[in-house]
Formats: sequence, C-alpha cells, structure tokens
Amino acid sequence: MNYNNHRPGLKARAAHLALALSSAAAVLTLGVSAVTAMPASAAGMASDVAQALKLRLPKTPIDAISCDTLGPWCEVVSGDTLFYIDETARYLFVGRLYDMEERRDVTAARLLELNPDLLAAGAARVASDAPAGRDEAPIQAAASHVDLSSLPAAGAIHWGNPKGERLVVFSDFQCGYCQRLAGELAKARVHVEERPISIFGAASRKISEAVLCAKDPPKALHAAYAGQVPATGKTCKDAKALDANEAFARANGFAGTPVIVRARDGAVLHGYRDAAAIRRFVAEGKGVAQ
Repeated sequence: MNYNNHRPGLKARAAHLALALSSAAAVLTLGVSAVTAMPASAAGMASDVAQALKLRLPKTPIDAISCDTLGPWCEVVSGDTLFYIDETARYLFVGRLYDMEERRDVTAARLLELNPDLLAAGAARVASDAPAGRDEAPIQAAASHVDLSSLPAAGAIHWGNPKGERLVVFSDFQCGYCQRLAGELAKARVHVEERPISIFGAASRKISEAVLCAKDPPKALHAAYAGQVPATGKTCKDAKALDANEAFARANGFAGTPVIVRARDGAVLHGYRDAAAIRRFVAEGKGVAQ
C-alpha cells in the first residue's frame, strides 16, 4: 500500500483538528475574559456589605448603602452622618473623600444633600434676601484664608488664656477630634473663640444652644465635651447667632470639624492639631498686621 496517497487526507484532518482546537481555545479565552471583565452587581455588593456590617457593627443603624459610584468604596449613610467601607467590609474610614479629577469634596456635597437644614440653614436665610432669580451659590472648596468680620459676637464662647493669641475654632460638641483639640488648645495657652456648628445634625444643634445659653458657657463647653450635656432650658437670644456660624462655615467650605482660624490674619488650619503644631501656627502669624 502506498501510504503517500493518504497523506493529503491525514494533513487535512490534522489541519481541521488544529483549527478546532484553536477555535475552542479562542472561545475559552473570550469566555474567561468576559467573566473577568463583568462588573460585580452594585446591588449585590451593597447587600453583602449590609450583612457584614450587621455582624461587625450591630448597634449602628444603617439607612442606605451605595457601592456604584466611588470606585472600590461603598458609601454608608447612618442617620445624619456617613462613612466609607470597602467591599469586603474589612476597612472602614470616616473622613472627607475628594474627587481629584472633578476637583470637588465628595463628602461635603453628600453631607449637604443629606442634611440641607444644617450647614445650609444660614446660607438659605441669606439667599432668601437675594434678588429673585439668583441661584444659590455652589458648594465651595474649603478656604485657606477667611474674613471673620461678618461673624456676630453672640455666636462665640471665649475660654483659655485671655492674653494669648486669639484662635477662632469651628467645632461640634459630638466631634471626638474637637474634644481632643480642646485639651491641646489649653496646653498651647491660646485665647479660644469657639464657634459651634452642627455637623452631626439636630442633636448637635441642641447641645450648642444649651452651651451657648448656659450661665457659664465656658464651663458648659468643657462639660459637653466630657459627655455631660447641659440641661436644656429656654433658648436664649444668642442661640440665633449659631445660624451665622453655620452660614459662614457653608460659605467657606467648612464641611468638617474642627477648623482653626488665626484671628490675626484669617489663616485657616483644617483638622485636629496637637499643642506643638498649634504653637507653630500661632508663631507663623506673628508680625502679620491685623
């Protein structure tokens, strides 16, 4: 038998088999790629995160979870506050999230959406006096320098060293970092002009009013930071000045607390600082004309 006569048939079958194997490999590759590229369901991820949070934070009320807009992070709404957690519910952070591409403070925008009657309250009252047809000003980036001249005297609580450098502090009595800052300000021996704003909602506003209207506001302030909320009585006339504090914070992009302002020149320092850093901040302003 001449096997050479059968070679074309063998070659054809071999080529066909090679093509079939190549096609199968291509289909398998495409299938794997499709599965790998397929995004996880945002709703499913949010459900998984919610289940994990029930186990890990059983006493924290969860009102809403969104996992479809902030990359690897899910946004969690709890009452008047929000925080962020990864899809495995292992890493959680409370703070301000920035969109570097759009150059905006995502957290500030969401807080104002969730709590339009808080920081926006004072601004809304000012806007009501504006000419008809004028839109409300957009949310601004946090200012690095401010003009304090528009703030009324009634909205402040003065404490600390009366002969020290005056620092204006925007705070919330339910803010842990504000409580820690109060201790560092005392160590730095500065004159503190504390102006409460209600970052954490209506409960914060009630505490601020109680402190401001107390017989001894500085004493009530430190008691509030220690968890001893002053007894609430009738709201005093000075409590209305809290609206001005919140309007000022809104206008200057203060979406979190604490915020420290050097009264001498309006320079702003965002966030908690220890006594040494506060002293450096004060020293930087020496020689600046008032």
